[in-house]
Amino acid sequence: MRKTLFAALALTLALTISFAVAAIAAESIKMSTTTSTRDSGLLDYLLPEFTKDTGIEVLVLAKGTGAAIRDGIDGNVDVIFVHDPEREIQFVQDGWGTTRYEVMHNDFVLVGPAADPAGIKAEKDVYHALRLIAEKRSPFISRGDDSGTHAKELSLWKNSGLPMLKTEQALKSGGKERKVTFEMPQGDWYKSIGQGMGKTLIMAEEMNGYALADRGTFIQQKFGKTPPTSLEILVEGDKGLFNPYGVIPVNPAKYPSVKIKEATQFADWLVSERGQQIIARYQLQGKQLFFPDAIPDAK
Repeated sequence: MRKTLFAALALTLALTISFAVAAIAAESIKMSTTTSTRDSGLLDYLLPEFTKDTGIEVLVLAKGTGAAIRDGIDGNVDVIFVHDPEREIQFVQDGWGTTRYEVMHNDFVLVGPAADPAGIKAEKDVYHALRLIAEKRSPFISRGDDSGTHAKELSLWKNSGLPMLKTEQALKSGGKERKVTFEMPQGDWYKSIGQGMGKTLIMAEEMNGYALADRGTFIQQKFGKTPPTSLEILVEGDKGLFNPYGVIPVNPAKYPSVKIKEATQFADWLVSERGQQIIARYQLQGKQLFFPDAIPDAK
Protein backbone atom coordinates (compact mmCIF):
# COMPACT_ATOMS: atom_id res chain seq x y z
CA MET A 1 0.00 0.00 0.00
CA ARG A 2 2.78 2.37 1.01
CA LYS A 3 4.78 1.51 -2.13
CA THR A 4 1.72 2.20 -4.27
CA LEU A 5 1.23 5.55 -2.55
CA PHE A 6 4.88 6.53 -3.06
CA ALA A 7 4.68 5.48 -6.72
CA ALA A 8 1.56 7.59 -7.21
CA LEU A 9 3.18 10.59 -5.53
CA ALA A 10 6.32 10.17 -7.64
CA LEU A 11 4.23 10.01 -10.81
CA THR A 12 2.27 13.10 -9.78
CA LEU A 13 5.50 14.97 -9.04
CA ALA A 14 7.02 13.96 -12.37
CA LEU A 15 3.90 15.08 -14.25
CA THR A 16 3.84 18.38 -12.35
CA ILE A 17 7.49 19.07 -13.23
CA SER A 18 6.86 18.06 -16.83
CA PHE A 19 3.85 20.39 -17.14
CA ALA A 20 5.81 23.20 -15.43
CA VAL A 21 8.71 22.81 -17.85
CA ALA A 22 6.30 22.77 -20.79
CA ALA A 23 4.58 25.90 -19.48
CA ILE A 24 7.90 27.70 -19.08
CA ALA A 25 8.93 26.66 -22.59
CA ALA A 26 5.61 27.89 -23.99
CA GLU A 27 5.96 31.24 -22.21
CA SER A 28 9.47 32.16 -23.31
CA ILE A 29 11.10 33.21 -26.55
CA LYS A 30 14.73 33.41 -27.62
CA MET A 31 15.99 36.73 -28.98
CA SER A 32 19.33 37.48 -30.59
CA THR A 33 20.19 41.15 -30.32
CA THR A 34 23.01 43.63 -30.67
CA THR A 35 25.19 44.15 -27.62
CA SER A 36 24.21 47.83 -27.48
CA THR A 37 20.67 47.04 -26.31
CA ARG A 38 22.17 45.02 -23.44
CA ASP A 39 25.24 47.13 -22.61
CA SER A 40 23.21 50.35 -22.53
CA GLY A 41 21.00 48.82 -19.82
CA LEU A 42 17.87 49.10 -21.96
CA LEU A 43 16.96 45.40 -21.88
CA ASP A 44 17.17 45.26 -18.09
CA TYR A 45 14.62 48.08 -18.02
CA LEU A 46 12.43 47.01 -20.94
CA LEU A 47 12.06 43.23 -20.82
CA PRO A 48 10.69 42.88 -17.26
CA GLU A 49 7.87 45.23 -18.28
CA PHE A 50 7.06 43.05 -21.28
CA THR A 51 7.06 39.93 -19.12
CA LYS A 52 4.84 41.66 -16.56
CA ASP A 53 2.35 42.62 -19.29
CA THR A 54 2.31 39.31 -21.17
CA GLY A 55 3.80 36.55 -19.01
CA ILE A 56 6.34 35.85 -21.76
CA GLU A 57 10.02 35.74 -20.80
CA VAL A 58 12.63 36.83 -23.33
CA LEU A 59 15.86 34.83 -23.26
CA VAL A 60 18.61 37.08 -24.62
CA LEU A 61 21.64 36.26 -26.76
CA ALA A 62 23.64 39.50 -27.11
CA LYS A 63 26.24 39.70 -29.88
CA GLY A 64 27.14 41.74 -32.94
CA THR A 65 24.32 42.47 -35.40
CA GLY A 66 25.88 40.25 -38.08
CA ALA A 67 25.99 37.29 -35.68
CA ALA A 68 22.47 38.07 -34.44
CA ILE A 69 21.13 38.03 -38.00
CA ARG A 70 23.00 34.77 -38.58
CA ASP A 71 21.17 33.32 -35.56
CA GLY A 72 17.91 34.15 -37.32
CA ILE A 73 19.07 32.61 -40.59
CA ASP A 74 20.14 29.46 -38.74
CA GLY A 75 16.84 29.23 -36.86
CA ASN A 76 18.51 29.48 -33.47
CA VAL A 77 16.11 32.15 -32.17
CA ASP A 78 12.52 33.32 -32.48
CA VAL A 79 13.19 37.01 -33.04
CA ILE A 80 16.08 39.40 -33.74
CA PHE A 81 16.45 43.00 -32.50
CA VAL A 82 19.31 44.75 -34.34
CA HIS A 83 20.54 47.98 -35.95
CA ASP A 84 21.57 47.58 -39.56
CA PRO A 85 18.53 48.49 -41.74
CA GLU A 86 20.15 47.38 -45.00
CA ARG A 87 20.81 43.86 -43.75
CA GLU A 88 17.49 43.75 -41.88
CA ILE A 89 15.56 44.51 -45.07
CA GLN A 90 17.58 41.88 -46.93
CA PHE A 91 16.83 39.39 -44.13
CA VAL A 92 13.09 39.87 -44.73
CA GLN A 93 13.38 39.92 -48.52
CA ASP A 94 15.27 36.61 -48.42
CA GLY A 95 12.41 35.08 -46.46
CA TRP A 96 14.18 34.61 -43.13
CA GLY A 97 12.03 37.14 -41.31
CA THR A 98 8.33 38.02 -41.46
CA THR A 99 8.26 41.82 -41.06
CA ARG A 100 10.69 44.51 -39.96
CA TYR A 101 9.21 46.75 -37.26
CA GLU A 102 10.80 50.19 -36.82
CA VAL A 103 11.27 50.45 -33.07
CA MET A 104 13.63 53.27 -32.05
CA HIS A 105 16.82 55.11 -32.78
CA ASN A 106 19.74 56.73 -31.09
CA ASP A 107 22.87 57.93 -32.80
CA PHE A 108 26.53 57.17 -33.13
CA VAL A 109 29.26 59.40 -31.72
CA LEU A 110 32.96 59.67 -32.46
CA VAL A 111 34.85 59.44 -29.17
CA GLY A 112 38.46 59.95 -28.20
CA PRO A 113 40.85 61.34 -25.59
CA ALA A 114 40.18 64.76 -24.09
CA ALA A 115 43.59 65.93 -25.40
CA ASP A 116 42.33 65.14 -28.93
CA PRO A 117 45.68 64.70 -30.77
CA ALA A 118 43.92 64.53 -34.18
CA GLY A 119 42.14 67.84 -33.59
CA ILE A 120 38.61 66.69 -34.40
CA LYS A 121 36.71 68.17 -31.43
CA ALA A 122 33.42 69.84 -32.38
CA GLU A 123 33.98 69.01 -36.06
CA LYS A 124 30.56 69.13 -37.73
CA ASP A 125 31.48 66.87 -40.65
CA VAL A 126 32.15 63.30 -39.49
CA TYR A 127 33.90 62.47 -42.78
CA HIS A 128 36.36 65.33 -42.35
CA ALA A 129 36.97 64.18 -38.77
CA LEU A 130 37.83 60.68 -39.98
CA ARG A 131 40.20 62.06 -42.62
CA LEU A 132 41.98 64.07 -39.90
CA ILE A 133 42.43 60.93 -37.80
CA ALA A 134 43.92 59.13 -40.81
CA GLU A 135 46.20 62.06 -41.73
CA LYS A 136 47.57 62.26 -38.18
CA ARG A 137 47.79 58.46 -38.04
CA SER A 138 46.12 58.58 -34.66
CA PRO A 139 45.07 55.14 -33.39
CA PHE A 140 41.54 54.24 -34.37
CA ILE A 141 40.04 51.15 -32.72
CA SER A 142 37.42 49.34 -34.78
CA ARG A 143 35.14 46.69 -33.31
CA GLY A 144 35.86 44.55 -36.38
CA ASP A 145 33.11 42.14 -35.31
CA ASP A 146 30.52 42.44 -38.11
CA SER A 147 28.17 44.24 -35.72
CA GLY A 148 25.80 47.05 -36.69
CA THR A 149 28.22 49.55 -35.23
CA HIS A 150 31.08 48.02 -37.21
CA ALA A 151 29.05 48.10 -40.45
CA LYS A 152 28.21 51.76 -39.83
CA GLU A 153 31.83 52.62 -39.12
CA LEU A 154 33.03 50.99 -42.35
CA SER A 155 30.38 52.83 -44.37
CA LEU A 156 31.56 56.12 -42.83
CA TRP A 157 35.17 55.41 -43.78
CA LYS A 158 34.10 54.46 -47.29
CA ASN A 159 32.11 57.69 -47.68
CA SER A 160 35.05 59.72 -46.36
CA GLY A 161 36.86 59.12 -49.66
CA LEU A 162 39.88 57.41 -48.11
CA PRO A 163 41.30 54.37 -49.93
CA MET A 164 39.94 51.09 -48.59
CA LEU A 165 41.57 47.67 -48.54
CA LYS A 166 39.67 44.37 -48.75
CA THR A 167 40.67 42.22 -45.81
CA GLU A 168 39.46 38.78 -44.77
CA GLN A 169 38.89 38.30 -41.06
CA ALA A 170 37.97 35.19 -39.05
CA LEU A 171 35.15 35.75 -36.56
CA LYS A 172 33.92 33.35 -33.91
CA SER A 173 30.29 33.10 -32.82
CA GLY A 174 28.66 30.34 -30.81
CA GLY A 175 31.81 28.27 -31.01
CA LYS A 176 31.82 28.44 -34.81
CA GLU A 177 34.35 30.31 -36.93
CA ARG A 178 33.38 32.08 -40.13
CA LYS A 179 35.41 34.20 -42.52
CA VAL A 180 34.14 37.63 -43.49
CA THR A 181 35.61 40.09 -45.98
CA PHE A 182 35.60 43.76 -45.01
CA GLU A 183 36.75 46.91 -46.80
CA MET A 184 38.69 48.96 -44.27
CA PRO A 185 41.25 51.80 -44.14
CA GLN A 186 44.91 50.98 -44.69
CA GLY A 187 47.64 51.58 -42.12
CA ASP A 188 48.89 50.25 -38.80
CA TRP A 189 47.09 53.10 -36.99
CA TYR A 190 43.79 51.33 -37.76
CA LYS A 191 43.16 48.45 -35.34
CA SER A 192 40.37 45.96 -36.14
CA ILE A 193 40.06 43.88 -32.96
CA GLY A 194 36.99 41.63 -33.39
CA GLN A 195 35.54 42.61 -30.00
CA GLY A 196 32.42 44.24 -28.56
CA MET A 197 31.86 47.89 -27.72
CA GLY A 198 33.12 47.71 -24.14
CA LYS A 199 36.50 46.22 -25.04
CA THR A 200 36.81 48.57 -28.00
CA LEU A 201 36.42 51.60 -25.74
CA ILE A 202 38.91 50.16 -23.23
CA MET A 203 41.53 49.70 -25.97
CA ALA A 204 40.88 53.18 -27.39
CA GLU A 205 41.43 54.59 -23.91
CA GLU A 206 44.65 52.58 -23.41
CA MET A 207 46.04 53.62 -26.80
CA ASN A 208 44.97 57.27 -26.53
CA GLY A 209 42.92 56.65 -29.65
CA TYR A 210 39.50 57.07 -31.21
CA ALA A 211 36.45 54.89 -31.81
CA LEU A 212 32.89 54.99 -33.07
CA ALA A 213 30.28 54.14 -30.42
CA ASP A 214 26.52 54.16 -30.19
CA ARG A 215 25.49 56.94 -27.81
CA GLY A 216 23.53 54.66 -25.47
CA THR A 217 26.42 52.32 -24.72
CA PHE A 218 28.89 55.20 -24.44
CA ILE A 219 26.70 57.03 -21.91
CA GLN A 220 26.47 53.82 -19.91
CA GLN A 221 30.26 53.44 -19.98
CA LYS A 222 30.74 57.12 -19.08
CA PHE A 223 28.10 57.59 -16.39
CA GLY A 224 26.99 54.12 -15.33
CA LYS A 225 30.31 52.33 -14.84
CA THR A 226 32.96 52.44 -12.12
CA PRO A 227 35.55 53.53 -13.03
CA PRO A 228 34.09 55.42 -16.00
CA THR A 229 35.83 55.69 -19.34
CA SER A 230 37.98 58.79 -19.71
CA LEU A 231 37.07 59.11 -23.40
CA GLU A 232 34.96 62.06 -24.49
CA ILE A 233 32.37 62.62 -27.21
CA LEU A 234 34.23 64.71 -29.77
CA VAL A 235 32.02 64.57 -32.87
CA GLU A 236 28.22 64.26 -32.86
CA GLY A 237 25.12 65.49 -34.62
CA ASP A 238 26.08 64.76 -38.24
CA LYS A 239 23.10 63.22 -40.05
CA GLY A 240 25.38 60.39 -41.16
CA LEU A 241 25.51 59.21 -37.52
CA PHE A 242 21.81 58.28 -37.25
CA ASN A 243 21.31 54.78 -35.75
CA PRO A 244 17.89 53.06 -36.22
CA TYR A 245 16.88 49.74 -34.60
CA GLY A 246 14.41 47.17 -35.92
CA VAL A 247 12.85 43.99 -34.56
CA ILE A 248 12.01 41.03 -36.83
CA PRO A 249 10.26 37.75 -35.95
CA VAL A 250 11.91 34.76 -37.64
CA ASN A 251 9.79 33.23 -40.41
CA PRO A 252 8.07 29.98 -39.33
CA ALA A 253 7.88 28.96 -43.00
CA LYS A 254 11.65 28.44 -42.73
CA TYR A 255 11.61 27.00 -39.21
CA PRO A 256 8.27 25.59 -37.96
CA SER A 257 9.67 25.43 -34.42
CA VAL A 258 9.72 29.24 -34.20
CA LYS A 259 7.31 30.60 -31.58
CA ILE A 260 5.82 33.03 -34.05
CA LYS A 261 2.78 33.96 -31.97
CA GLU A 262 4.90 35.02 -28.99
CA ALA A 263 7.62 36.58 -31.17
CA THR A 264 5.03 38.67 -33.01
CA GLN A 265 3.44 39.61 -29.69
CA PHE A 266 6.83 40.89 -28.56
CA ALA A 267 7.34 42.91 -31.76
CA ASP A 268 3.81 44.35 -31.54
CA TRP A 269 4.36 45.27 -27.89
CA LEU A 270 7.62 47.10 -28.70
CA VAL A 271 5.86 49.36 -31.21
CA SER A 272 2.71 49.79 -29.09
CA GLU A 273 2.10 52.95 -27.10
CA ARG A 274 3.12 51.10 -23.93
CA GLY A 275 6.42 49.82 -25.37
CA GLN A 276 7.27 53.13 -27.01
CA GLN A 277 6.62 55.05 -23.80
CA ILE A 278 8.92 52.74 -21.85
CA ILE A 279 11.68 53.22 -24.45
CA ALA A 280 11.24 57.01 -24.32
CA ARG A 281 11.39 57.05 -20.52
CA TYR A 282 14.61 55.08 -20.20
CA GLN A 283 17.33 57.40 -18.96
CA LEU A 284 20.78 57.17 -17.45
CA GLN A 285 22.04 60.05 -15.33
CA GLY A 286 19.10 62.10 -16.61
CA LYS A 287 20.01 61.49 -20.25
CA GLN A 288 17.59 59.86 -22.70
CA LEU A 289 19.37 57.06 -24.54
CA PHE A 290 16.83 55.93 -27.16
CA PHE A 291 14.05 57.68 -29.08
CA PRO A 292 10.88 55.87 -30.23
CA ASP A 293 10.24 55.61 -33.98
CA ALA A 294 6.87 53.82 -34.17
CA ILE A 295 5.26 56.56 -32.07
CA PRO A 296 7.79 59.42 -32.17
CA ASP A 297 5.93 61.63 -29.68
CA ALA A 298 5.60 58.87 -27.04
CA LYS A 299 6.59 60.11 -23.57
